[in-house]
Amino acid sequence: MDAVVHVTLESFDAATHERLTADPVRNTVALTSLDRIRRSPATEEAPILITFHDRGEVVGSLVRTPPWPFQTADLPLNAVDLAVSVAGRVDPDAPGVTGPRERSEAFATATGKDYTESLATRQYRLTTLTPPAVEGASRMATEDDVELLAAWREAFVAEAVPEAPPAPAADAMRTSLRLGQGHALWVIDGTPVAWAAASLPQAGMTRVGPVYTPPEHRRRGYGAAVSASATQWALDQGATDVLLFADLSNPTSNSIYRQIGYEPLDDWAEFWWKH
Repeated sequence: MDAVVHVTLESFDAATHERLTADPVRNTVALTSLDRIRRSPATEEAPILITFHDRGEVVGSLVRTPPWPFQTADLPLNAVDLAVSVAGRVDPDAPGVTGPRERSEAFATATGKDYTESLATRQYRLTTLTPPAVEGASRMATEDDVELLAAWREAFVAEAVPEAPPAPAADAMRTSLRLGQGHALWVIDGTPVAWAAASLPQAGMTRVGPVYTPPEHRRRGYGAAVSASATQWALDQGATDVLLFADLSNPTSNSIYRQIGYEPLDDWAEFWWKH
C-alpha cells in the first residue's frame, strides 16, 4: 500500500470525491469541513490531505483541518500504521485524532503516544422528525446575532472539548452565516435561550451541531426544540440524510434526540495527545 500527500485540495478532490460522496453519512465530517475550506479558503488554514492506494486504487484517506485532530472515518484499519507514519512526518504538530471508535482508537494506539479520550459521541440519523411541544418559537440567526453565537460557541467548546485550542469564534460565526449555513435560535419573549447549527447539504447529507443551551435555560426542552428547528431547516434545504452527534456522557441529549426522531448509528471517539 502507498500513501500520497496532496498539496492542493483540487488534487485530493480528484482522488476522493466519488469515494467520499458515495458514503456521506460516514464521511460527514470530512465533507462538511472541506466544503467550508473550498468556499472560504482565505479564512482557513491549509488542510492536511493524504490518500492511500492499493494497486493504483484509492482505498482510503486521512484528513486534518487545523486546528482540529485528524479524521479517520475513511481510514481502513490495514492502513493505520502507514497513516501514522506519514502523518507524523508531514504534520507532527497535530493534536490528536477523531472518528469512528475502532479506527480512531487504532490510530491513537499505533502512534505510541500518551493520549486522553477527550470525547465519546454517538452518531444519529433522522428517521421522521417529531418536533416537541415547547414554549417559544424559533427564528434563524442573522449577522446581528454574531456576538451571541460567538459567545455560545466558545461556551460550547469549553464545555464539550476543553482541550481544543482557542479560536476566533466571532469570525467563524460570521463566515458560517455568509456561507449560508443554518443557525436556529429558540426564543422566549424575544430572548434567545438555545442555539443549533446545521450545515448546507453535501451529497444529500446535512449535520446538525453544535447544539447549545446556556445552563440557566436547561431542562425546559429548548435544546430539543431548537434541534428540531435546525433539522427542519436542513430538510427544507433538500437534505436526505440529517445527522448529529451526541456526547455519550450526557444521557439527556441522547434521549431528546431520539424523542424528536433520530436513531443511533455508530459510536465515535476523539483522542488528544498528552503534553
